[in-house]
Amino acid sequence: MPTFKLNGQEIPFEPGDTIIRAAWRQGIEIPHYCWHPGLSIAANCRMCLVHVTSGRQMAMPVLRWDEKKKEYVPDTKPKLVPACQTGAQADMEVDSVGPEVQQAQAHVQEFLLLNHPVDCPICDQAGECKLQDYYEEHQHTLKRKRTEPVHKPKGVRFGPTIVYDAERCIMCTRCIRVCDELVGDHVLDMRERGNRNEIVLAPGRELDHRYTLMTEHVCPVGALTSRDFRFKARVWFLKTVDGICTGCATGCNSHVDFDPRYGKVYRLRPRDNEQVNGFWMCDDGMMTYQEAHEHRVVTAVDGRGEDAEKLLQEEATEELAARLKGLDAGSLAVVLSAHHASEDNFVLAEVAKALGVKHVYLAAREAEDIGWEGDDILRHADPNPNRAGATAVAEALLGEAPGDLEDLVGDVLAGQVKSVLALGAIGGEKEGSLDALKNLADVIVLTANEGPLPSVASLTVPVASWAEMFGTFRNAKGLDQHFVRAIPSPEGIEPAWKTLVAAAQELGLEGIAYARTGEVRTAMNDAAAPAAGDEAQASAPA
Repeated sequence: MPTFKLNGQEIPFEPGDTIIRAAWRQGIEIPHYCWHPGLSIAANCRMCLVHVTSGRQMAMPVLRWDEKKKEYVPDTKPKLVPACQTGAQADMEVDSVGPEVQQAQAHVQEFLLLNHPVDCPICDQAGECKLQDYYEEHQHTLKRKRTEPVHKPKGVRFGPTIVYDAERCIMCTRCIRVCDELVGDHVLDMRERGNRNEIVLAPGRELDHRYTLMTEHVCPVGALTSRDFRFKARVWFLKTVDGICTGCATGCNSHVDFDPRYGKVYRLRPRDNEQVNGFWMCDDGMMTYQEAHEHRVVTAVDGRGEDAEKLLQEEATEELAARLKGLDAGSLAVVLSAHHASEDNFVLAEVAKALGVKHVYLAAREAEDIGWEGDDILRHADPNPNRAGATAVAEALLGEAPGDLEDLVGDVLAGQVKSVLALGAIGGEKEGSLDALKNLADVIVLTANEGPLPSVASLTVPVASWAEMFGTFRNAKGLDQHFVRAIPSPEGIEPAWKTLVAAAQELGLEGIAYARTGEVRTAMNDAAAPAAGDEAQASAPA
């Protein structure tokens, strides 16, 4: 692979790479505002100017103050080029930290801040604002402008999700390019010129497509803010872990931002993964963080309606084991969940296998029941994060793919299923579709949230949500992706796999004794591996 030198360091590059992209691949940041690896090149902020020192040097005439002559005299200075637009070439030598470059960056910063309001204490971008970062790094001088700054519209409602502050805007045009290039909807544009520039909506339109939060995400300053996150948290109090979106089968990689002081998730942001989601997430996916706190089940309940009785968590586990011990495995149905981690589904499938259960089903959301629509950008037609993982677990352990909830209801009505052990809250969103389960005496549901399955349960056992555990989702492409625990679960509540392990030990089921997520994953991998005979047969010549 060819290389060039950046500040004396060898930087490999691919054909078509620009200087800034090649540096970005190596984890080196050249200051910039308008450039984004997932968008076209605008080259309008001029913050990424660098000095190409190899080859024929380009110079531009200037007037420089001569202290001895006490006048300006003709001179030259290096002509700097934008790193975002200049293609990388073999053996090129580039300087991005020299005095000429630093002076240019300071001047660009000063120009951008001439009319920018110093409202950092009330700006949601404070703490992750490139203007703040680069001011400290490249300028750090007082503003020389003494006239009244240009005033522009503030708090403009662009749509259901986004608020715009034109005074903070530096006209990088990232938001326009997201709408144009990612979504294909030219709903944003720029009007006026010079320091009168501002971003505007197309006449008669709102910013209301399915990727509006991406316009806020790519904004390098505080001009665009999310109405959901606005004024809710300061980013320096937030910690971040790696997550996987639960919105659909694409499995977009995310950053889960949470406040450890309160054990609360505040937002999701896309995590770069060019094989899965590139640099993006859809609005619905970014809002799935609400599942970690809204409509939670945190108390075990035994019974239905007025006869329902609350249980302590340890009592719920004992009751779970006692119920299972008294049930006929031949008429017991086990329901896996396309919304829960593969680890949860795996241990539940092991319990089903150990008990000799013959009826296994999969609870999944159906797109038409929840109004979900896929697209050609990121949104998969399947609105479940782990249908592939749950199905693979059933096939590996039980030898066949699970049926769906319609099959379950049909078997209940036919009298073949008389009790149910289910995982999760989703599935059966169509009104009345699970009514047949209300007639069963034993419908045991392990769930983190309220939903159709818990609403028909005779025993509800709380378990940890995806934000409170380590786990794995398998996306529609068959890629297993791990996510990390962000916040602690409510006191006494464990992931579903741990709750099932505790119940299995009380039942005396052998081989189901895991203490850590890694042990479950190892068992999952072993179960998925081909038998020695099959492997030998597969490798033998035809």
